[in-house]
Amino acid sequence: MNLLLIEDDTRLAAEITAPLAARGFEVTRVTDGQAGLQAATAGNFDLVITDRMLPRLEGLEVVRALRARGDQVPILVLSALDTVDDRVLGLRAGSDDYLGKPFALEELLARIESLLRRRHSTAETVLRVDDLEMDLIAHRVTRAGREVSLTGREFHLLEFLMRHAGQVVTRSMLLEAVWDIRFDPQTNLIDVHVSRLRQAIDREFDSPLIHTVRGVGYTLRT
Repeated sequence: MNLLLIEDDTRLAAEITAPLAARGFEVTRVTDGQAGLQAATAGNFDLVITDRMLPRLEGLEVVRALRARGDQVPILVLSALDTVDDRVLGLRAGSDDYLGKPFALEELLARIESLLRRRHSTAETVLRVDDLEMDLIAHRVTRAGREVSLTGREFHLLEFLMRHAGQVVTRSMLLEAVWDIRFDPQTNLIDVHVSRLRQAIDREFDSPLIHTVRGVGYTLRT
């Protein structure tokens, strides 16, 4: 895996690069946003990690420029600016994840692994579980050949469940993956959406696919 690191802090860059190299990643480091944009445009990287406050070109401008040219490489933004508004701004700019400084190295590594898994899994354009089928390109869901009408949020919720079919997914996992909320707001938000999703895909069939795991979360399985 080839990673591009755009970071002007030499000490932090070394702390990030060493454990990644030890895990077999090839890391290319540049020290300013303009050089980062040029490297990302010219190179073939599996992931871009960029600081936000950079010389010459701000990190989010790098993100916007890459997205404007249609580059869908996963991008992780690192920043000491870590309010809710800052994270929302980063995600809306086109980044795939946003991690506030200071951060634990293990969390950074986990987020990198998650983004890389997500990139490779999205190569699959049709998901199937039993007689349930999701076409990611056509944005279409059918069960036993019958089309199922879903809202955008329900579609993404079902996609996550189908990608993790047979596994138990917690409410925290769903909040982060579908709503990009990294804390539990103590609402019935997920329960309401799962209930609606059940009505859409299970109501007219004898064998339900969505199951509640009491006290933990949900699983989609036959």
